[in-house]
Amino acid sequence: MIERYVFIKLSDAHATDAGRAEVIAKTRDALAAIPGVQGVTVGAPADEASRASWDVSIAVRFARLEDVATYRDHPAHRAYVDEFLAPRAEVIKAWNFEV
Repeated sequence: MIERYVFIKLSDAHATDAGRAEVIAKTRDALAAIPGVQGVTVGAPADEASRASWDVSIAVRFARLEDVATYRDHPAHRAYVDEFLAPRAEVIKAWNFEV
């Protein structure tokens, strides 16, 4: 199984409780519907030290590493990233781990 971890630092205008809540809700809905995704967990920082670096964390589960490439290129994922997330984010970092 593969888990893709994504950490997002939102722009100042969106780095609010309401902004984080909006991104979290949209992320759960958008990513869970993409073929190949076996599960999505989205969260906000639990403490001030984490909040200083990141606003939202995402963990997406896949059966195989090959599914990650299909997911990244899927039109629904591209629309989520390009039209929704990128305009709100300053930094987006992602890593894949075998678990």
